Amino acid sequence: MRIALAQLDPIIGDLDGNVDAILAAVAEAHAAGADVLLCPELAVCGYPPRDLLLRKGFVEACERAVHRIALESGGCCTIVGAPRRLETGGLANSAFVCRDGAVQAVADKQLLPGYDVFDEDRYFRPGQRVCECRLDGVHLGVLLCEDAWQARDVGSGPERYSVNPVADLAAAGVDLLLVPSASPFVVGKHARHAAELVRLASRHELSVAVVNQRGANDDLVFNGEAFVVDAQGSVHYARREFEQQGSLIDLVDLDDKHTVEVEELDAHAARWHALVEAVEGYVRKTGHREVVLGLSGGIDSALAATIAAAAIGGANVTGVLMPSRFSSQGSLDDARALAVNLGLGDVIELPIESLHAGVRDTLGEEGATGVTDQNIQARLRGLLLMAIANERGALVLATGNKSELAMGYATLYGDMNGAVAVLGDVYKTDVYSMAEWINEHPETNGFGTPPIPTASITKPPSAELAENQFDEDSLPPYDVLDDILRRLIDDDRSVAEVLGDVEHEPELVHRVARMLDIAQFKREQAAVIPKTSSRAFGRGRPWPIVSRDGSRVPADASRSTSDPSV
Repeated sequence: MRIALAQLDPIIGDLDGNVDAILAAVAEAHAAGADVLLCPELAVCGYPPRDLLLRKGFVEACERAVHRIALESGGCCTIVGAPRRLETGGLANSAFVCRDGAVQAVADKQLLPGYDVFDEDRYFRPGQRVCECRLDGVHLGVLLCEDAWQARDVGSGPERYSVNPVADLAAAGVDLLLVPSASPFVVGKHARHAAELVRLASRHELSVAVVNQRGANDDLVFNGEAFVVDAQGSVHYARREFEQQGSLIDLVDLDDKHTVEVEELDAHAARWHALVEAVEGYVRKTGHREVVLGLSGGIDSALAATIAAAAIGGANVTGVLMPSRFSSQGSLDDARALAVNLGLGDVIELPIESLHAGVRDTLGEEGATGVTDQNIQARLRGLLLMAIANERGALVLATGNKSELAMGYATLYGDMNGAVAVLGDVYKTDVYSMAEWINEHPETNGFGTPPIPTASITKPPSAELAENQFDEDSLPPYDVLDDILRRLIDDDRSVAEVLGDVEHEPELVHRVARMLDIAQFKREQAAVIPKTSSRAFGRGRPWPIVSRDGSRVPADASRSTSDPSV
């Protein structure tokens, strides 16, 4: 049997465009002599459709699209995903088995994740039985994404669920399991998926084929991976993360018994490709062509600009230098050098000193000192970026990192302005590591020379909003801060647990935890944050804005829920 694994990047809700891509894959699969074409989960409407599913007529339009695909599927058995309306009421997340002009079987997803970024249990009803069918003497089973992963790929196990669709299909005697998937990217998940498929195949003595969606939709990125594993647990095919090719399909012959190694990108490479995919997808799918971002000469704006240039081409990126009297000559030189290295289409220099003085004069006796004065500078820069973007029909990219967003070191209506917070799920220590990795591998990322100026990486981090200002004046060293934040955020540990695990100063851990909690109101207003970690700010961490967590805050701590450094 020959299986064609589709590589599809759907736009959510673009039923005509998505169906055209599916039919192009059908044509390629038929021409290649494939017996089966396996498409990703919800390929007809794109994943995740969210409240589009509630719009009148949307699900019915998806069902009509499936029948169109079935009519044109011919003799190639096409597995395509779409929502469907149940006769008993409600919706199902389904995979349709199409062949010879008709839908011959339907698999309804049984395990509906409602954790992290997932909200499928909000929209769908769980399937009540497994789907099995026969094709040319092969006993096939079809199930969807979580039905196979069962939350093992996110670090937990089947205790989340009371049923095991894989075991049920194995008990039914299927030979080959076909799994459409739309599993969002997280660093390290590709290797976990490969290991889990090997475990499932060998344990249940059945072959497994999986194909994942590729591209980016809003805050979620999909790596486009695909696997074929035989009943002994040998990997016969593994499409690498973010591997793009000229065709829409990969053809795998199950009778070809050669095995392959699963190639795992290192964390920096995987995160880089995911963020490039996120920016490219957001810009293209919203119908834009250009982006604008501030260039300070610091590491965050340098990395964000480099990602943008790789995603949409440097010619489509405008860098804006907005120096104040606190901006160092070295930072300006680094920003200009970066722009040259990236081949930016336009570089604009707009000093903000006169604007800054004008705001201070206007405030008069009201005053603007300390953090207030620093925030004025950030907001003036945000104002200029938005004006340039509006005039050019471009998108603004925010350049702040996860450490800053966690601690509230980000200014509303200033440096938080933008459509996409490119580094919003990247800790500061990882920002440095990614920058070094990019400079070590410029040619593999489309650059002729190392793009990021060395000084942007090596100089002490500073917002340059005050005289002789450095981040460590008010923050612990980033290696210490990020270690605490990873435990509080990614691992969702309490202060007591963090203090039991590591030897950080208790007062510091309490302070970091408190600042993390009271900055939630800022993160609620943040730009879209592409998810690269297990616990990203945004949909995957729906934290209360106003809260008092007794497990984190010492009894004598301030009960304030607002942040004076807004």
